Parts: sequence; structure tokens; C-alpha cells
Amino acid sequence: MGSLRAIGPGLLALGAIALLIGGAFAGLLAEGLSNPDGALAAFDPYLLRVARFTLWQAALSTLLSVAPAILVARALSRHPSFPGRGLILKLFAVPLALPAIVAALGVLALYGRAGLFSSLWGPGWPGIYGLSGILVAHVFFNLPLATRLLLEALDTIPPDQLRLAAQLGMGARPAFTLIEWPTIRRALPSVAGLVFMLCITSFTIVLTLGGGPRATTLEVAIYQALRFDFDPARAVAVTLLQILLTAIVLAALARLGANVAGDANLSVSRRSPLRPERFETAFNAAVLFVAALFVLSPMAATVIAGLRADLARLASEQAVQTAALTSLVLASLSAILCLALSLSLVATRQKIAAERRKTRPGLLERLLDTGAGFVLVVPPIVIGSGWFLLLRTRIDVFGAAPVMVVAVNAVMAMPFAIRAIRPAYDAAATRHDRIAAQLGITGWNRLRLIDWPVLRRPLLTGLAFAMALSLGDLGVIALFGSDAVQTLPYLLLGRMGSYRTEDAAGVALLLGLLCLALMLIADRLGREAR
Repeated sequence: MGSLRAIGPGLLALGAIALLIGGAFAGLLAEGLSNPDGALAAFDPYLLRVARFTLWQAALSTLLSVAPAILVARALSRHPSFPGRGLILKLFAVPLALPAIVAALGVLALYGRAGLFSSLWGPGWPGIYGLSGILVAHVFFNLPLATRLLLEALDTIPPDQLRLAAQLGMGARPAFTLIEWPTIRRALPSVAGLVFMLCITSFTIVLTLGGGPRATTLEVAIYQALRFDFDPARAVAVTLLQILLTAIVLAALARLGANVAGDANLSVSRRSPLRPERFETAFNAAVLFVAALFVLSPMAATVIAGLRADLARLASEQAVQTAALTSLVLASLSAILCLALSLSLVATRQKIAAERRKTRPGLLERLLDTGAGFVLVVPPIVIGSGWFLLLRTRIDVFGAAPVMVVAVNAVMAMPFAIRAIRPAYDAAATRHDRIAAQLGITGWNRLRLIDWPVLRRPLLTGLAFAMALSLGDLGVIALFGSDAVQTLPYLLLGRMGSYRTEDAAGVALLLGLLCLALMLIADRLGREAR
């Protein structure tokens, strides 16, 4: 193990993560111990019904996202020269950049009682609130993600197998049964598990489209217990149940080898194709058209609804300007903190690994390697509720909103930032450590002359990605937000709640464009860094 000075940054980063999660648990524990009877009484039939609905909507969302994704990924894989294939793949990357509340507004603009389908159907249109709205929004987000992951799996099929199948004139059915399905089947548990995890921890979608107590998940129940009912004992009970469910799902995902951090820069390469028959080509074209239309429609509805708003008036409103400035400042601070913590973990782990030589990794190295992943067990709304309970009797809890938003969003973005930074840092350290030591280049000079040119793009990728995640987050600010501290998502939720639909659409358009621009920058930098 290196000296304390060498491992200090990594220890500080681990300490910051431990403080954030530990503080939340301390708040929950203190509240539970102060009123144990109330916490136990909260495990009533209503809570069990909420837990059942949480699992049910996640299971349905996973089925409706992954099953069509198999058809779409296979169609993309078998037609590498399909007209518009590149555009479809770019379109499928957009939901990664859209804040959930913006997508929810797009779904409402399309399928809501005042939406496009309502005007076509007539007054009998049932609307989209409830389970149907949650499922549509979850499929909008997760169908593209599952498609890209399954397509990446199909890209691993050895070219020799495809070439041999083409030479044998293998048709669509035997090619699927003998070549493609075994690969899809191996990837399926991991992909389905990741989508299930994303749906079981979904907060913003359920909050905006849930439609009442019959369509509420555990995360929304935590928010309602604190902000509407102010029932801390119930909040503790719901939070503990949410943590238990999340831990079980993550443990199952770990056994399946799933990548719960996802990837904003999934590489999708062109492969040597089989030669699909005419009927199969027509079928696959129809599948791709329907999938692209489904993903494009809510985004188009968001843009159309946003353009109908009085954008000039909105841009001149003091509340919008303040919320935009607050969002940018908090997102910038969050992204910088995220990079500092991530780089500290990556650098310290690499230093210990280089000194370890051929022995097995120790506890500290394993913590540095996987410590940031612990935040995925505890969703932002859970951390926020724990700190809300801990701080409420000590300070003005709403005054702590900026600190909580910056800290929670920074730590939540760390798994993604580490994924962007670590490969480049490890490669650069392997190449340059020995020669830098021989030349005596250390500290600022090493950073300026050796590390920065190599790490600049991965760091900027992580910065842009962390900023986009923070800009679109509603979880923590929903708990700590107030008239004094509002971000764009919080302002958007307020305009929706007060039925100022056009204003909400305009704010959604501005927020979506901002996040999309940041994600495009991250994607471009990430590709150039490879």
C-alpha cells in the first residue's frame, strides 16, 4: 500500500461517499428509533400494495421494452446498409439525454386528454395517467437502451459464423435459431435486469404520470410522506423497503454480470450481413419504422408544444432566468465535484495496483474500484429523504437545497464518470509513470505536460455527462426545493402542477435542448477519445 500522501485523495473521495450515504442512513435510523411504533405501523396493506405496484410496473415495463427490442436489434443487425440506419441509432441515443420530466411532458402532449390522440379520437379518449402512462414513458426510455445493448451483443457473433451461414443460404428462421438467439439469450438476463432496475427506481415518471394512490411506487411514496403528509415514520418504513428491493435487484444483476452504470457511448459497428429475403426485409423495415416512430413521437410532441409557448416571454421572466442560472451553477458545481472525486478514486486505485505487482487486490483497492457503485444501491430520493430527516430539526432544511443537490448529483454521476476516465488514465499511467519518475516530473508539471493532453477529452466527456444528469434531475430538488431555490425541472413541475401547460412546454423545450447539447458534446468527445 502506498504512503498516506499517495492514497489520501482516494481516501477523501471514499470518505465523501461514505458521509453522504452514512448521513442518510443516520437520519433514517434516528427517525426510526425515535418512533419505532410509528415506523412498524407504516407496514400496512397500503404500503404492501405500493410495493406490489412497484414490482408490477417494473416487470411490465421490462417486458414491453425488451421483447420489442429483440426484434429491433435483430433488424438493425441484419440490415447494416438499411437506409436511415445511422439516423435511427442516433435517434435511439436521444432518450439518454432527455430529462425524465421532459419526456413525461412529451408523452402527455401526445397521449394526454388534451394531446394529439385526444383531438383525433374525440371526447371519449381516456388519457394517459396511471399505469398506461408509466408504461409508455418507461418503454420510451428503455426500448432504445435495450436495443443498443442487444445490438452490441449481436455484434459479438463471430464473422465466420455469419459468412458460413450466408454461403449455406441459411434462411431467417434457422439463422435466428442457430446463430442469433444463443447470443441474445446470453445477453437477455443482463439487459432485462438493467431495465428492471431503472424502472423500479423510477421517480419522476411515476410522479408526473402516476395518477394517484393506485399508481404510486415506493420512491413517490417517500416523497409524498415527507412533502405532502409529513409523516417521517412512514417515510422511514417506505425507504427501508425501497433499499431492500434495490439491494436484491442489484445483487441479482451482479450475479448476471450486468453493467448497471450503462454507457452513453455505446459502440455500434457495421457487420458482414446475411442476405435477408424480400419478405423478411419488408418485415424488418416495418419493425424499424414503428420503433422509430414510437421513440420520435414524444420528442416531436415536446418540440411542437414548446414552440407553441411564448418563448420570448418565458425567456424574459425573472423566475425562468433565475431557475436557469441556478440549474447551470448547481450542475457545473456538481460536475466539477463529480470529476474531482472520480479522478481521486481512479488515480489512487491505479497507484496501489501498480505497486501491488502480482499479489491479490487488498480491501482498500477493491473499495476504490467499486466504492462509487454503492450509490446505485441507494437512489437519490432515498439519500435526500435521509438527509431531510436528519437536518429538519437542526437547520432550515430548505436552505440546504444547493448543497444537497450538488452533493447527491455529483456522487450519483460518479459511476458514469469513472467509466469515461478510468481506461484513459490507466493506459496513460502505464505508459508514462516510469519515464516521468526517471525525469523527476511530478505535481503540476506532470499534470500540465503529461496527463492533461491524454485525459482532457475523457475528463470533458465526464464533465458534460455529469452536467446533463444534474441539469435534468428532479429527485433531490423535489424534496429540498422551495420558492427560494428552484431549478428548471422544479420550475417545470410547478408549472405543470398549476396547469400552466404552455409555460411548462416552453420550459421543457429549453431544458431538453440544454441537456441534449451537453450529451452530444459528451458523445462526440467520447468517440474522439477512443
